[in-house]
Amino acid sequence: MPAQNKNDGGWKKSVWNSDTREFLGRTGGSWAKILLFYVIFYAFLAGIFIGTIQALLLTLSNYKPTWQDRVTPPGLTHSPQSDKAGIFFTVNDPTTYLKSIKSIKEFLQAYDVESQRDQLKFEDCGEQPETYKHRGDLESEIGIRKACRFPKSILGPCSGIEDQNFGFTEGRPCLIVKLNRIVNFRPKPPQSNESIPEEVKSKVQPNLIPLHCTTKKKEEEDLLGQVAYYGIGGGFPLQYYPYYGKLLHPHYLQPLVAIQFINITMNQEIRVECRVYGENILYSDKDRYQGRFEVKMKVNLF
Repeated sequence: MPAQNKNDGGWKKSVWNSDTREFLGRTGGSWAKILLFYVIFYAFLAGIFIGTIQALLLTLSNYKPTWQDRVTPPGLTHSPQSDKAGIFFTVNDPTTYLKSIKSIKEFLQAYDVESQRDQLKFEDCGEQPETYKHRGDLESEIGIRKACRFPKSILGPCSGIEDQNFGFTEGRPCLIVKLNRIVNFRPKPPQSNESIPEEVKSKVQPNLIPLHCTTKKKEEEDLLGQVAYYGIGGGFPLQYYPYYGKLLHPHYLQPLVAIQFINITMNQEIRVECRVYGENILYSDKDRYQGRFEVKMKVNLF
């Protein structure tokens, strides 16, 4: 038989010593004290962490963003959303624009007349630009606020009521444009004509944030042709602001502007830029949707 290693007994005793009843050189009582110390220590740290979080939560509002001064100006987006290539379609090939039509229809469902009949949720705010609609402070006990109605019929030929194809079958496509929601944000109309392009000056009026679309390249202006604007004043009226957030304004509908390219040049790729103009609406080269958007358009006949 092989000789037993003399060190085996010593190694076993270093782990468990049956004579002294010690495990790894410590008695059960010693290990219990160490365990108790760490339980109390980490429980104390957890208590401090939980208390800090609770104190922080007490300073936050359920209705208003805490760092409202750090909110960037709203983004300007459109339906249908364009992919990286842009909005390209062929008039005589419905498969190239059926997805765009479906996207607009789904977006406008919330603006159906039937969806806005409830007198407890909606109210008429006029079809002319008016000043802000103040519905109390965010922290008041008024509760859920009513929303302004915005019937999609205001969007004219781009409403989908008479032309359910939104101009795509005629080579006169529509885009539905909106300003993204920001809680308690009040967009301010331009105060001076000096800050806006010459072609936008005629659109400036009280209580309205004007929208204007043109080509990114000056030499493509003739290719773009006429752009028609439909909505309240062809821009974003102030009576739809401010937005009180999802909790207080669950039925809110932001105002829309429909733009239609009436006689865009066929078979030409055109880069279009749309901008809104306001005193507190800025633009950023890093964010192509901050106060503006760009979209490539190409309408093919065959």
